[in-house]
Amino acid sequence: MLNRLDPVVDTNIIPLEQALNTILADAVTSPIDVPSFANSAMDGYALRAEDVQDGVGLQLVGTSLAGHPFGGKVKAGECVRIMTGAALPLGADTVVMQENCHSEHNVVTPRGPVTAGQHVRHPAEDLAQGERVFEAGARVNARMLSVLSSLGLEQLSVYRPLRVALLSTGDELRAPGELLAPGDIYDSNRIGVQAMLGRLGMEVLDYGIIPDDPALIRQAFLKAAIEADAIITSGGVSVGDADYTKQVLEEVGHIGFWKLAIKPGKPFAFGHVGDCAFFGLPGNPVSAAVTFHLLVRPALARLAGERLAPTLTLQARALMPFKKAPGRMDFQRAFARVLPDGGLGVVSAGSQSSAVFSAMAEANCLLHLEQDRGNVAEGETVTLELIDGLYW
Repeated sequence: MLNRLDPVVDTNIIPLEQALNTILADAVTSPIDVPSFANSAMDGYALRAEDVQDGVGLQLVGTSLAGHPFGGKVKAGECVRIMTGAALPLGADTVVMQENCHSEHNVVTPRGPVTAGQHVRHPAEDLAQGERVFEAGARVNARMLSVLSSLGLEQLSVYRPLRVALLSTGDELRAPGELLAPGDIYDSNRIGVQAMLGRLGMEVLDYGIIPDDPALIRQAFLKAAIEADAIITSGGVSVGDADYTKQVLEEVGHIGFWKLAIKPGKPFAFGHVGDCAFFGLPGNPVSAAVTFHLLVRPALARLAGERLAPTLTLQARALMPFKKAPGRMDFQRAFARVLPDGGLGVVSAGSQSSAVFSAMAEANCLLHLEQDRGNVAEGETVTLELIDGLYW
């Protein structure tokens, strides 16, 4: 999928306060030194380290506050009261924290050992002017915004949000709030996927529920191919008599692949309708959520221009047996916790049926059980990834 997707390169210049969860279109370099001047890391006294001698007091000659620096120069035998973040006075090279000083009648006596340069933040100690700060493709988070603000930046060049057309197919589906007739179910997949797309900062074009009618599905696909960068469907990619999604995709577009050796999520489809990427999620709710997380999220990141970091996996000890048949990679929903010995243990979150989403809601991780692996015995080591985070 990644090799067949080209990033959307449209960019916007936006104010910094609107940049949360956007993707940087250009690398950011620092326009200034951070900090731009030597300042104190502690509340205390600024002085010359060479003047410190046991029992010898220094004359207090002024104060340096954040935003209000001391205007003179610290001479031999002198010191200046200084607050955290305040500019280090000219002539001083060291700060002694106030807890390690005795002050009386404008005479300050440092106590204990003093090291030259201690508790001083030097210019460019954090970032130097011209230094590369963030690469293009980075997703802007709150921590990055703090750094970007410290550089004095007012605006950023970012990729425009992807437009994703989202639809569910099925005569049996009803929107929440509607009355259910015999055989009907509520459409949960579209709501969940829409929430995950929202957390990815993408613009969702909600096409609603499309009946099992090839003509209506075809109409929706052709409309979405004009309006959107990607299409995500839920249902209709299996082998049932009324599963028309794959059939229509073959007629109006191109199928890259269909079916995967994974559980849950075997009937997953990828392709294109014109230049619009297509992702066909299975209809079962757990399968839809898992395949979105494992497959669609990295693909959308590629489309959006994001440089997605490899998935972090952890090793844990199975605290109970897990059933597994060889033949497919299995992503079981589980709950991980820290054990008294500091290790990581994991138990099942409940039913592993792809139709039981309540266990999915209780899970905080996915077990990655290898394709050829069979049943997992209690005490065996398993691989997992945490999912109780940004996108879920």
